[in-house]
Amino acid sequence: MLELLPMVFADPGEALARATALLDAGPAPLHASVAHQVIGIWQRDFGDLRLALHHLRRARECAARAGSADREADVLATTGVALVHAGRTREGLAAFERGVARGGGLTRARVLYRRAYVWWVLGRHREALEDVRRAVPVLRQAEDVIWTARALTLRATVHLALGAVERAEADFAAAEALWETTGQEHDKADAVESRGLAAFRSGDVPAALRLLDEAEKRYARLGTPTFMLNIRRCEVLMAAGLAPEALAEADGAIGKLDGIGGQSTRKAELLLVAARAARLAGDPHTAIARAALAVRLFAGQRRTWWETHARLVLAEARHAAGRGSGRLVADAAAVAGKLASFGAPAAPEASLLAGRIALDLGWTADAERHLAVAARSRRSGPPLARLTGWSAQALRARAAGSARGVLEACRRGLDVLDDHRMTLGASELRARATEQGAELAALAQRASLVSGGPRRLLVWSERWRATVLATPPTRPPADPELLSGMTAFREIASRAEAARMEGRPVLALEREQRRLERVIRSRTLHMRGEAPGGGDRFDVDRLLAHLGDETLLVELAVLDGRVQVLLCGRGRVRRFEAGLLAEAEREAEHVQAGLRRLAHPGAEARLPVVETAGRRLEELLLGPAAARLGGGPVVIVPPGRLHRVPWALLPSLRERVFSVSPSAGSWLRARETEPPPDGRHVLVRGPGLATGGAEVPELAGRYPGATVLEEARARVPRVLRELDGAALAHIAAHGTFRADSPLFSALRMGDGPIVVHDFERLDRSPYRIILSCCDTARFASVGADELLGLVTALLPLGTAGVVACSAPVNDAAVVPLMLALHKGLGAGLSLAEALRDARTALPGDALHQATGWAFSAFGAA
Repeated sequence: MLELLPMVFADPGEALARATALLDAGPAPLHASVAHQVIGIWQRDFGDLRLALHHLRRARECAARAGSADREADVLATTGVALVHAGRTREGLAAFERGVARGGGLTRARVLYRRAYVWWVLGRHREALEDVRRAVPVLRQAEDVIWTARALTLRATVHLALGAVERAEADFAAAEALWETTGQEHDKADAVESRGLAAFRSGDVPAALRLLDEAEKRYARLGTPTFMLNIRRCEVLMAAGLAPEALAEADGAIGKLDGIGGQSTRKAELLLVAARAARLAGDPHTAIARAALAVRLFAGQRRTWWETHARLVLAEARHAAGRGSGRLVADAAAVAGKLASFGAPAAPEASLLAGRIALDLGWTADAERHLAVAARSRRSGPPLARLTGWSAQALRARAAGSARGVLEACRRGLDVLDDHRMTLGASELRARATEQGAELAALAQRASLVSGGPRRLLVWSERWRATVLATPPTRPPADPELLSGMTAFREIASRAEAARMEGRPVLALEREQRRLERVIRSRTLHMRGEAPGGGDRFDVDRLLAHLGDETLLVELAVLDGRVQVLLCGRGRVRRFEAGLLAEAEREAEHVQAGLRRLAHPGAEARLPVVETAGRRLEELLLGPAAARLGGGPVVIVPPGRLHRVPWALLPSLRERVFSVSPSAGSWLRARETEPPPDGRHVLVRGPGLATGGAEVPELAGRYPGATVLEEARARVPRVLRELDGAALAHIAAHGTFRADSPLFSALRMGDGPIVVHDFERLDRSPYRIILSCCDTARFASVGADELLGLVTALLPLGTAGVVACSAPVNDAAVVPLMLALHKGLGAGLSLAEALRDARTALPGDALHQATGWAFSAFGAA
């Protein structure tokens, strides 16, 4: 009957069924002890702790009746783990003392391993390593493969907690080799999960996500819960800039754990990770509530290491909520001291927090002491730990009044983060990871304004703006699961759209569509970056040379909430101060609402209101710079939060040739992009347009030899094949922007949506592309100053110019605009020139004027 015990972690469901059947048969005390222990282990790890403790008490009673000291010692060890997980730490440790005393030889080694596990749960890592040190030689001598592999896995996990990544990887590798010789499927899944944790600690986020997803699949096949995996994936998601997703996952796991009466130790850990996620997601009040409860639970469980980490998050959340005080400085400093005594890698974060709060209070001497300790981490360790150190160094330099020191620390810190970002293959992860450098970028901008004037401010404004566009995204691999997922997604999305149009129920189809979206996104997040660096460095002289004497570039930077206008051209950079960013954002939303109204006939009365809002927007965004634009072309470079502005509505731009670019560097790259040699033209007309895509048939006559794909022939695989490397593409289709998942923003084709993920598979996107569709120029502003959407997916892939729309428009009014636009292109004009002339050629009524304002030219073609 002893073979039932290893079966719990080979085939948990089968082990539970056999143990239950054995008890029903009325076995002898020794066999009954094993059966009760198996059920106790299953309930402890996968079910209800109260039932676990009941069965373990019965297991020990049966072992005592059988007169087996080793059997009783083994049950005592299992009981000790259960008691600690139930928050009854003192009783659990006492059970281990009795187990160590009762067992001998191999049994004692197994008891020591489980006590080491409990020491790890309690955060007492030195004791954990000591018990593993005593257990491993005995387990190896007995050729006990399963327990040796477990002990090595545990030792590796403890090494990771202490920051010893190389030692951990060596132990994980040795354990994995042992697991491959066994049938312990649950233990094997745990080994994959542990490798994911090791990958994360070494800075490889894509590999960590891939391994954790693989472990989850293995657990799902076994039908076992995955609470520890939830915690680890939350940590990885937070490092990837996906804090809201981490918070949702942690809260969902807490709900499931409460539902089955699971381990209170695991609940405390989930609360801690939820608190961290809430703080990073900008919700300090939720973070305070979760962290405070975690502190109470950890304290009751006598888990000082964990309690101290929870106190750090609690202090960070209170600071984020504006509750800085002398008491909070003392709390953060005390946490830093305790974490340092544990050898915890989080100690510099606590010192940085103490220094930051002290600076806010004007306690410069205290701040210097704490920041100096935090700054030591800048020289070694994982990227995000070094980033903490450089942040501390930058704050030290600012407090000392050294602008040069601030800029050097910011440069070094952002370089570290660049190296980390470029290991990420998915453009979404690269974009979101920039949030971790936002403070350094802001510090550098302030310092550059004081010490270097407009030119240096431009350099630092560019340093951390639209960085995702600086290098092409990693091309998704020819992954069969990803490709089949994309095909299934298009089919389901197409069926859901048809059902909505016919008034049929769509809930089941929408659920399946969301599931497929999760699969696709998960696979793309696994991609590892290939680019060797963070892209080319921005050069002001190169920009000014390309601008020449006629073109001006207007870059809008934001410092302390106010828009700073950097006017570049004619050999110099000038700075002007404009309005408040928050007011400009509100005005832009009002303008968007007005344009939506004007897209429908009969709303002419709104036109003066929208025009007045345009004048107000110009005052807020350009200020005195509006009067100094001259008469030549203009390039507008707004921050990500202003992507909704319809720039053609501003009076100084209304009759001017202008284009928009996410960054000056992006405009330079577009300017230097060469068109493809073959000059292919592609015209695409999707289904369901009110006008039937009326401009496409006429454009087909203007472009002899163009590839024309219409309605049913406009299927995604064919469209992508024709777009790849084209000189000019025009797509008339319904556009959908997904604020919740911007990389699933779509254009509707004959067989379903073509999404941003599809465009990222192109070897080279069209040199020029015109999207005569609603909402194609809408973006999600993420990270520090990054944009995710259709246009920004195209620019790094070889597209030099895009015409797209930032608002809903009237399909019929779009047709004359598009025909006039192509007329200008046929005359040799750029997209920006042709669009300006096309607006001028439109009828003067409100409907057509609003349509012209909604479109913008992006890039430089």
